[in-house]
Amino acid sequence: MVKSTVRFPETVMDCVEEMVAEGVFSNKSEFQRFAVEYVLSEIDDYEPEMVDFDELQRDVFQQPATDRTEMSPEINENFYENAARVRQFAIRGEIETAEEYIDTAYPVTDPRCLLLDDLLEPYRQRAADDDE
Repeated sequence: MVKSTVRFPETVMDCVEEMVAEGVFSNKSEFQRFAVEYVLSEIDDYEPEMVDFDELQRDVFQQPATDRTEMSPEINENFYENAARVRQFAIRGEIETAEEYIDTAYPVTDPRCLLLDDLLEPYRQRAADDDE
C-alpha cells in the first residue's frame, strides 16, 4: 500500500471518530480507504478492491448498495462541473474560495467533498512553498 496524508476539517473527523467508536470502521484509516473507494466507484468504472466494501457501504448508508447503472447522469455531471470549478479556483490561487465552494456544494460527510478537498492538496502545498 501507498501512504498518503490527508487533512480533514475537525467536524469530519468527529463524525469519523464516532463511526469508529460505534464499530462501523475499525480505525480512521479504514474510513479513509472506504471514502476514496466509494467516491471512485461512483464516478468511474472502478471496482472497489477493499475487503468487505459492500458490507461497509450498507452499514454506512444503512441501505442496500445502489447499482452504478441506476445512477442519474446528472449526479456525475454535476460532480464533474463542481470539480472543474474547484480546480479553476485552485489554479488561480483562490484556495479559500475553492474550500468555501466545496463546503456549499456538499456536506462535509459526503465522500465527494473529501475527494474535492483532496484535489486541492497540491495547490495548498504549492502555496505553502511560495510563502516560504
